[in-house]
Amino acid sequence: MSLSPHHDGSALYVPEQEPVLGQRVPVFVRVPEGVDVRQVHVRTTGDGEPRFVAATVDRRDGHDVWWRADVEVRNPVSNYRFMLTGATGGYRWLNAAGQVDHDVPDHGDFKLVSHAPPPAWARDALIYQIFPDRFARSAAADGRTPPDWAVPCDWDTPVVGYGPQTPRQFYGGDLDGITERLDHLDRLGVNTVYLTPIFPARSNHRYDAAGFDTVDPLLGGDAALVRLADAVRARGWRLIGDITSNHTGDAHGWFTRALADADAPERELYYFDVPTGGGEPTYESWNGVRSLPKLNWGSAELRRRFATDPDSLLRRWLRPPYGLDGWRVDVANMTGRRGADAYTHEVARLLREVVTQTRADGLLLAEHGHDHTGDLDRDGWHGTMNYVGFTDPVWSWLRTGPGDAGGGEPVPNFLGTPGGVRRRDAHAVLATMDSFRSLISWRSYTHSWQLLGSHDSARIRTVVGDAARQEVAAGLLATLPGTPVVFAGDEWGLTGGNGESSRTPMPWHRPQRRDAGTFAAYRALLALRRDTPELRHGGLRWVYADADTLVFLREATTGAVLVLARRAAGPPVRLAGLPTTVPGPAGENLHGGAPALRPAADGGVTLPGDGPTFQVWRL
Repeated sequence: MSLSPHHDGSALYVPEQEPVLGQRVPVFVRVPEGVDVRQVHVRTTGDGEPRFVAATVDRRDGHDVWWRADVEVRNPVSNYRFMLTGATGGYRWLNAAGQVDHDVPDHGDFKLVSHAPPPAWARDALIYQIFPDRFARSAAADGRTPPDWAVPCDWDTPVVGYGPQTPRQFYGGDLDGITERLDHLDRLGVNTVYLTPIFPARSNHRYDAAGFDTVDPLLGGDAALVRLADAVRARGWRLIGDITSNHTGDAHGWFTRALADADAPERELYYFDVPTGGGEPTYESWNGVRSLPKLNWGSAELRRRFATDPDSLLRRWLRPPYGLDGWRVDVANMTGRRGADAYTHEVARLLREVVTQTRADGLLLAEHGHDHTGDLDRDGWHGTMNYVGFTDPVWSWLRTGPGDAGGGEPVPNFLGTPGGVRRRDAHAVLATMDSFRSLISWRSYTHSWQLLGSHDSARIRTVVGDAARQEVAAGLLATLPGTPVVFAGDEWGLTGGNGESSRTPMPWHRPQRRDAGTFAAYRALLALRRDTPELRHGGLRWVYADADTLVFLREATTGAVLVLARRAAGPPVRLAGLPTTVPGPAGENLHGGAPALRPAADGGVTLPGDGPTFQVWRL
């Protein structure tokens, strides 16, 4: 793979990162010297009509020629692509998916988005996900009586990954336990805490909310959330909650009243069907799980209670004394969708408006387990959990193989894909990442959460099999665009074969179960992300791939870094035409311990062939 004409939505190529409707925005395309490009045009589709504008050479910089054109932000989402014409008159398109020599639809074009931007802090967030029942117990937890639905467990009781006890195992972790362990998060280097649900429920995961008005007393109640929020803010961090917009639990007061009385005002909040000829009414639920009745967003009363009322559940927890910094929205992909009902985009806009009205810097992040591209850039969700464009391709590249200890068996996918996660080479991984990235704006891509696993998936250590490949995975998490999310326990190499068995109690009192080397790797990589502007705000150029190797550049006005990820040893990689940047320790290794890069007489560099390895250099 050689360096090719390039453009992405980063500030190096689009200096105006928050365009407004009607503005003319300069955009740049970078063409390496020696590539046959004699003319460049920009094609736009304002108001649905294609138009072409000739670009001009703006500057020559090292090995590159930079072409510039101005694009009008004609619509809230304005598409554009580049037409690259060679010496013989033939042309190629450059869109968000890369170069093609044939005509392609507009949906893969680059996008300028003039909707209100996500909060500025989100681009620099390093997120730590906590499943409250399994993180830490305070002394107060010992005085609480387990509820009738619970199977009380000692902190060392093995987690049951499948079976009737799975949602009922109760370990008694609470919010004060989290507050007492924030020093661990500080040592790791994160700056944002994301809590899975904290409202009363009849399960350990609490996605079956029995109410939204109070924090579950088993977690310490409202006062414990205030203490945690104060402690998080005192460190200059952010705190994100988890809300279920698709369903409630069947113990929720809204639902119990709706079920008991067909004339209750809560009836319209759900989907009820009365059988012809009488009988018990049936109701829609999440994936047929009867304890999770589905909310009907066609109801104005639901919109009022959930969002628009001055003291709605969405607003209340964003305000003092709790002051959540935003919400992760559970099952956002199904919210508002049921048969002919299609309220999803309308609901996303409504919730985003309410969140930002309540606190201007509030974040609204959507859970989405498959193709999210049609739900972003619509003035709703600020981003998504990028399982399909990051988690799955990383898993498929780094998962254990037939020659590995314990390898060869499929890893169950968190979505239950038949056959599990198949092992693929880097070309397939790159194609998958680019396919999903190219269909959304750079802004939505960089504000989406990149994760190696969560409470709904296998643990990354189980997927990849060893610490060396986990470090490669964590390296990609820390250096690719998007917001890194660490699921509590991954930094210690904890294991689990599915979402439920991954909800492992943190082994605070069992140091022998904690991998200190993995913790050190995560800590170093998160520090690298935090301290390197190119990794937080730079663009992305892929420069090399073979079956076992990925090499890419992260570039910004501040400089450039080169990243090498290998899942196995192979021949050294020879690269030429790399950019030179600001004065400094050129070729310095920033992570991984490889020697500094020393250019040969022709300017090329050779990357080492050992592996698995993850290396980062400053150019």
